Amino acid sequence: MTSDTTTTTGSTRTDGVPDRATPTAGVSGGQNRQVTPPEEQYATELAFLAAHDSGPRPPGWLLTPRAVVTFVMGSAGEALGLPKTARPGAGVPRRLVIEQKFVGERALVERCVVTLAGERGLLLVGEPGTAKSMLSELLSAAVCGTSGLTVQGTAGTTEDQLKYGWNYALLLAQGPTEQALVPSPVLTAMTRGAVARVEEVTRCLPEVQDALVSLLSERRIAVPELAGAEGAQVHAAPGFTLIATANLRDKGVSEMSAALKRRFNFETVGPIGDMDAETALVRRQSRAAVERAGAAYQVDEAVLEALVTAFRDLRDGRSVEGWEVERPSTVMSTAEAVSVAGSLGLATAYFPGDRDVLSLLPGHLLGVVRKDDPADAARLLGYWDGPVRRRAEQGSATWRALWELRAVLES
Repeated sequence: MTSDTTTTTGSTRTDGVPDRATPTAGVSGGQNRQVTPPEEQYATELAFLAAHDSGPRPPGWLLTPRAVVTFVMGSAGEALGLPKTARPGAGVPRRLVIEQKFVGERALVERCVVTLAGERGLLLVGEPGTAKSMLSELLSAAVCGTSGLTVQGTAGTTEDQLKYGWNYALLLAQGPTEQALVPSPVLTAMTRGAVARVEEVTRCLPEVQDALVSLLSERRIAVPELAGAEGAQVHAAPGFTLIATANLRDKGVSEMSAALKRRFNFETVGPIGDMDAETALVRRQSRAAVERAGAAYQVDEAVLEALVTAFRDLRDGRSVEGWEVERPSTVMSTAEAVSVAGSLGLATAYFPGDRDVLSLLPGHLLGVVRKDDPADAARLLGYWDGPVRRRAEQGSATWRALWELRAVLES
C-alpha cells in the first residue's frame, strides 16, 4: 500500500480526461509531471491485459474482472503470455510480468471488483495512509481507462461539483441551454458509462452528500433549467458507478446518512499485516522518491528495518516481541513511514558524510508522533525507555545506537 497523498488535490478535475478508449502503450509528456496517472504509467500493462484475457466483460469495461484483479495485485512474478490469436497494439510485448501495485488482501480487491461489476457504489474506508485513494485510482484506470473523473471532498465542496454548473457567459447570452451546461466529473462519468471517484466523502457537508442518494438510486440527474428540452434528464450509461473514500478518523466530520450508506458496499482497507511486505514497500517507494530527485538511494536495510519496526510497534500498541507499547494519537501509517524513509534518503544524498543516517531517525519519528498532539512526545519517549532499551540490552547494535540517541527526544 502506498500513501493517500496520491489523491488529486483541488475541487474537481475534468480537463485532460481521455475518452474511453483502449489504453495505448506509450504516452508522451509524463516526464514533466511529479505524479503520472495510473492509466498512463501502466498503459502497456493495461493494453497487454486487454489482449491477454478475452473473457466476458461487464458493459463498457476495458478489462475482464479477472484481469482487473491481476492488474492491481500483479502476476506474482510470472510472465504472462498472449494467446497466439491476440493482436496487441504497437509496443505491447507478447510476454509481460504484471507489477503488484497494491499490497493487501486479494480477496478485498476481488470484492471491490465484483461490486463495480454490479454497478453498485463502492466505499473504501480506513485509517489515513492505507492507500484507499491509490486503490480507487487503480480500479478506475483498469475498468474504464481513466482515474481522472474525480471530485475532492472538502467542507467547501458544493452540489454543483457533484452534478453540474453553468458557463455564465453563455448562460447570460443564450439562457439555459445544453451548450451552457458544465458537467461535473460525476455527470461526465454517467454519460460515458465510466467510474467516478469522490475522495473524502465524509468531509462534504450532509446536504452535499445527499446529492449522491438519488444519483445512485435513480441513476439519472434532472436538470430543471432545461425542462422541456431533451437534456432535462441525464441518464447513466451502462457501466457507470462510483467509488468513494472516507477516513475513519474523519468519521465525525459529516456523518453519512443511513440512506446514503445503503447505496454503497463498504470495504475496509487496513494496514499491511506482513512486516516484510511493508518493509519492501517502504524501500521501493522511498527509493523511487529519492531517485526522482536525481539522487542515489543510500538508506541501508538495518535502518529501514528499525524504521518499519518502530512504526508497527507504535501503530499496534505492542512490540513484535509482545511488549506493551503506549500508542500515540497520530496514525503511524505506511504512508508516513515512506515519507520518513524518503527524507532519510534525501538527507544522506544531499548532506553526505555529515552524520550517520540512523542518527536522523529519532528526530523524524518525533515529528510524525507530534502531528496530532504534542503530548504524544512523551509516549515516544516511553517507547524508547521500553522496547528500544530492551533491544539494546539484548545486544542489537542498531537498537543500541538508537538508545544512545534518546536525548534527541528530550530536546
